[in-house]
Amino acid sequence: MTLPERSNVLRLSAAVSFLIAIAIFAIVYLGTNGGTMLVIAAVIGGYMAMNIGANDVANNVGPAVGSKALTMGGAIIIAAIFETSGALVAGGDVVSTIKKSIIDPALIADSNTFIWLMMAALMAGALWLNIATTFGAPVSTTHSIVGGVLGAGIAAGGFDIANWDTMGKIAASWIISPLMGGSIAALFLYLIKRTVTYQSDLIVAAKRMVPLLVSLMAWACSTYLILKGLKKIWKADLFTAVGIGLALAVIVYLLLRPVIAKVADRLPNEKASVNRLFNTPLIFAAAMLSFAHGANDVANAVGPLAAINDAIMSGGVATKAVIPMWVMMVGATGIALGLALYGPKLIRSVGSEITELDQMRAFCIAMAAAITVIIASQMGLPVSSTHIAVGGVFGVGFLREYLKTNYAALVEEIKSHHQDQGHQQEIVYALIADFEQATVQEKAQIVKDIKKQGKQSGLTKTERKSMRKEVKNNLVKRSMFYKIIAAWVITVPISGIMAAMIYFMIRGMMLP
Repeated sequence: MTLPERSNVLRLSAAVSFLIAIAIFAIVYLGTNGGTMLVIAAVIGGYMAMNIGANDVANNVGPAVGSKALTMGGAIIIAAIFETSGALVAGGDVVSTIKKSIIDPALIADSNTFIWLMMAALMAGALWLNIATTFGAPVSTTHSIVGGVLGAGIAAGGFDIANWDTMGKIAASWIISPLMGGSIAALFLYLIKRTVTYQSDLIVAAKRMVPLLVSLMAWACSTYLILKGLKKIWKADLFTAVGIGLALAVIVYLLLRPVIAKVADRLPNEKASVNRLFNTPLIFAAAMLSFAHGANDVANAVGPLAAINDAIMSGGVATKAVIPMWVMMVGATGIALGLALYGPKLIRSVGSEITELDQMRAFCIAMAAAITVIIASQMGLPVSSTHIAVGGVFGVGFLREYLKTNYAALVEEIKSHHQDQGHQQEIVYALIADFEQATVQEKAQIVKDIKKQGKQSGLTKTERKSMRKEVKNNLVKRSMFYKIIAAWVITVPISGIMAAMIYFMIRGMMLP
């Protein structure tokens, strides 16, 4: 047996052992109170939690790993600790049994139908996440379980059971989430380029801007943590969260400014030096985002399980269910284990297989993740953290592609103006060298001069457009782009179809 095969067997053995342990615990701890259905539901909940850990957690730490701010091992340790802490400390005591009110519980016939529906939804969501992870596609855990509840709900109660207005908002989020995340990430990257990396003295610019940027991150992440990560143990309004976040940002700025100035003075005047200054902020951002994710998305694993437990124990269908500690432990442990066993594949996909990331780009993605969730939650938009983070990766990649393509096209146009004037080649290359070292203002003037020359050069608009196509840099891997978009689009329909099939299978086995 080869080393990769042995590794796969060991991972599978650990996963199966975890599920067996859940079954044994449920039998021993619950005894005859829950019956066979609750034991099976507990195992499916553990399976769902592992798949959340394997797929969804990559969004919080993938950019930091891709930029080399964190090693793979360090990222897994940080994510596991803070995801678990978020789930156990701030995961809440009560969970909604019908995720995002996508179906009407009043149209569910009885508690048995509800239990079968939830088991089918949970199993379908877990299976789809497993499939997506196998193919290296980061998908929305929330959308997976929403699709499962919708499909099983329609199978149990017909099309009238669905809240189509809510589903319309969720479908809109497929577009809104990545566009918002990508736009905000691109804007921050462009800000960093304009104010730091396009300047002649990068160190002076970094000493001025990096403390401010890190303080903005502290503001965004702390506000995000208060609004989303702690909302189940402390309900704060936007004004309070923003105010506390601002106070923390000011403290961070005052403490960090002299430290960054001291460190920066020892660094050479190059882009790599600026990147190094973002290492520590990225680690803190990954930890905070993981904590908030654990506090929120653990409900995707334990919510249906808590609903099944409540229905079995009470014999009725409730819109809210208490989360027993054993249910929360299943979710938290499963997420951490799934991350450790199968998370590296998706971490690599998000961090390095879409586009090349450095610390500055990863910083912009983390900023976009926090800011987008804050804005969307206040607007009542059901955005996906997965779509936001991956959209941020696409955003910085496409911005780099746009800037590099324009730059390359300009260089080619400069050369083309003198292609028949061999004695001026040295002047041309000197101009290109000056352009690379120029400040933003100087670059703008050079571009303006070249455009004037372009109109006098005899090159037609079509010829210049063709030239730009020839020098186009595809810095975003198109195969990954199309694969991820396709996976996002089919998540709700596929998980819904699978849930309906599983529901009918369970119903057929349970009915006399």
